[in-house]
Amino acid sequence: MTDHLKKDNIGLEPQPEQIAVEEKTPFLTIGLVGNYADTDETRFLLTPEGCGLLTSSNIRILMESGAATDISFPDSAYNEYGVETVSRDEALKAAIVLSYQPLRAKDIKKMRRGATLLTMVGDGLFDINVIKGALEQQITIGCLDNMLSYNDDPVFADIVDEIDGRAAIIYAQEFLSYVGGGKGVLLAGVAGINPCEVLIIGDGTTAYSAAKAALATGAYVTLMNNDISALQRARQTCGDKLNTIAIHPKVLFNKVKTADVILIGKCTRTFEFPKKLSVALKDSVYVLNFDETHPSISVPRTVAMALSNVLVNFFDEMIIKGGMQSMVANTPGVQCGIVTYRGKLVDKLVGSYLGLPSVNLKVMLTASN
Repeated sequence: MTDHLKKDNIGLEPQPEQIAVEEKTPFLTIGLVGNYADTDETRFLLTPEGCGLLTSSNIRILMESGAATDISFPDSAYNEYGVETVSRDEALKAAIVLSYQPLRAKDIKKMRRGATLLTMVGDGLFDINVIKGALEQQITIGCLDNMLSYNDDPVFADIVDEIDGRAAIIYAQEFLSYVGGGKGVLLAGVAGINPCEVLIIGDGTTAYSAAKAALATGAYVTLMNNDISALQRARQTCGDKLNTIAIHPKVLFNKVKTADVILIGKCTRTFEFPKKLSVALKDSVYVLNFDETHPSISVPRTVAMALSNVLVNFFDEMIIKGGMQSMVANTPGVQCGIVTYRGKLVDKLVGSYLGLPSVNLKVMLTASN
C-alpha cells in the first residue's frame, strides 16, 4: 500500500502557495475634467502617458468621460494607463481637481469640502460667485501659471507663452497663403524676392518665441519695445538677426506702414497701439493681439504634452512633501499661485477687483504653525 502511494506521487510538482496581494491605498485622488462646451478653449493639462506616470506613483486619476476629445485622445487611451473614466460630477469629488479653465460656480459647489482646484488663470477667477463658493467650501484654488519653480521661473506660464508665440507665426503664414485667403506669399524670401516683414511689439517669452519662429522661416523681423534694456535682452535671446527698435511715434508709423505681419503683446511699460495708425496698415496685413487671442488653442496636444512633463514633477514633489497642504506651506513658488486657501482669499488682485478683503498667505501660514 505504501509503495502504491509513492508511485502515485512520482512526477507531481509542488503546488504554488497562494499569496494574497494587498492593494495599496492611493496617496491621493485627482479629478481631471474637460473644458466647457460653450467656450473655444481646447487646451488640456495631462496626456495619457503623463497620467501613466502618476498612476504608477500610486495616484488615482478619475477623468470625466470625453474630457480629452479636444486633444484627440479617446478615453481608452487613458484607460490603458490606469485612468478611471467617470462622470463629471464624480471627477469633481476628487481631493485635487485639474481643469485648464477655472471652474464655474455650479461646479465649485460640487467639489468636496476642503479640496483643491488647480487651474490656469482665466476670467472665471474674477467671478464673485466662484470666489465666494470656494470660500464657503474652503476650496484651495491654485493658478499653475502664477506658480514659480525652485529657480523662480514661471515654468507653466512660460510653456504656454512660448507655444502662443510660435503658433502665432503659423497663423500668420496661413493667413498670407492662398489657402488662407491671402495674397499667396511665403514669410521667407527666395532668390530675387524680399522676405515678408514681421513687426512684433512687446516683451517677454511670447514676443521672443514669435520672433525666433519668424526668423527661422526667413522673415525680416523687427521687435519694438519702450525699454532699451529689454531690447538688449531680446537681442541676446533671439540673436543678431533680430532688429530691435525703441518705440517712437514716427518710427512706429513707418514700420507699421510696411509690415506684412504685426503681433502685439505687452511692453515693459504700458503701451497701447494707437488706433490712428490703422490708416497706415496694408490692406493685406495680418494683425494679432496676444491679449485677445491665444494661438496655442490651435495646438492643444502640444500644450498638454508640455504641461504634463511639469505636472508629473509637481505631483512627485507633492508626494515627497506629504500632500497639497504641506506643498503650499513649504514651497514659496507654489504660494505665488494660490488664490484661496482654507476659506480665505489670499490673492490681492482678485480681492481688489471683486471688492473682497484678502489676507497675506505667508502670515496665515506662519500663524497656523
